[in-house]
Amino acid sequence: MNRVNLAIIGGGLVGASLALTLQAAAKARGWTILLIEPFAPGDSFQPSYDARSSALSYGTRQIYERLGLWQAISRRAEPIRQIQVSDRGRFGATRLDALEEGVPALGYVVENAWLGQCLWQAIDNEVVSWRCPAQVQAMQAIAGGYRLQLDDDTVLECDLAVLADGGRSGLREQLGIHVRHTPYEQSALIANITPGEAHAGQAFERFTEQGPMALLPLADNRCALVWTRQGMDAKRLAELDERSFLRELQEAFGYRLGALRQVGARHLYPLSLVEAEEQVRPHLVVLGNAAHSLHPIAGQGFNLSLRDVQSLADALLAGPALPGDLPTLQGYHQRQRLDQALTIGFSDQVTRVFGSSQPLLAAGRNLGLLGLDLLPPAKSWFARQAMGLGTRPDPRGRP
Repeated sequence: MNRVNLAIIGGGLVGASLALTLQAAAKARGWTILLIEPFAPGDSFQPSYDARSSALSYGTRQIYERLGLWQAISRRAEPIRQIQVSDRGRFGATRLDALEEGVPALGYVVENAWLGQCLWQAIDNEVVSWRCPAQVQAMQAIAGGYRLQLDDDTVLECDLAVLADGGRSGLREQLGIHVRHTPYEQSALIANITPGEAHAGQAFERFTEQGPMALLPLADNRCALVWTRQGMDAKRLAELDERSFLRELQEAFGYRLGALRQVGARHLYPLSLVEAEEQVRPHLVVLGNAAHSLHPIAGQGFNLSLRDVQSLADALLAGPALPGDLPTLQGYHQRQRLDQALTIGFSDQVTRVFGSSQPLLAAGRNLGLLGLDLLPPAKSWFARQAMGLGTRPDPRGRP
């Protein structure tokens, strides 16, 4: 029977990042890593107007720089030089600026297909092997690891199984790992937009009575739209013809980028806060959206997962133990608990406070936005959360 040291179940952005973070040290230690992924990655990057994208924080850039990947990723990474935060119909507004924070960009927006291509091409096939397309149908805890049953009737064993198979992980449920599920009673409408004017690296967070929206800069002068609305209203927007949709979006967003000219394919995603009640067991780690799935409006989900990846890799490599050692895994989770709590709390509170139409909350957030501009330390704290640096040293050396 085949046995590997690490079996990463899910070869998407989180799973591939973990393999890359570990592969150099794994080669030196003689570890074997297996990525199991149901969808075969493409052989080449194919640009698409409708490509889904992710917002990468400045902290995420630093992680990929240490892995030697940022130069490749940056070829299609659009920098966020400013973030304008505003509340429709009210005076409250603030602007976060990369120059004020002492960084080249507050974050970057990258097409998922391009990011994936950069990760997959950097994998060392002498250390990391693929089973793709393939799915794990069943997992069984055994002495010293897990036994995995694949959909092609292959059976293999591993010292450490990493569940990185997404927010709807069937294996998580199969293993009896319960989740805290908090529905937001909203859906995110995702689409790419072409504005009439150059976005110049500006991102916009706009809060309205119907729900928050974000417009993020993309390559080729496109913008990635995340528009949060109540379920039936989101469905109505998704089904409008292009002209009617752009008219409603223009009314909600305004003319900060001129007349909006084009919208691509629209996709709807029901929104919930999902947190796994267990992230580690002996010889098991739950990672990525399988561990925590956040509201997209604050752009924190993937960045938090990548920090988890880095922390897990650091823990696994800190001592001589083989992967799967429970004290090692518990130490990793203990170190990440504060980062996870702060990031999930920040994302959840931004969603609730800025997504509410209640008069008192609306007035409070208006004063809060005004206060950010009047109180530089508060504004800098908010910027550091957005950059994924909330629990890490300030780039300018400030406390």
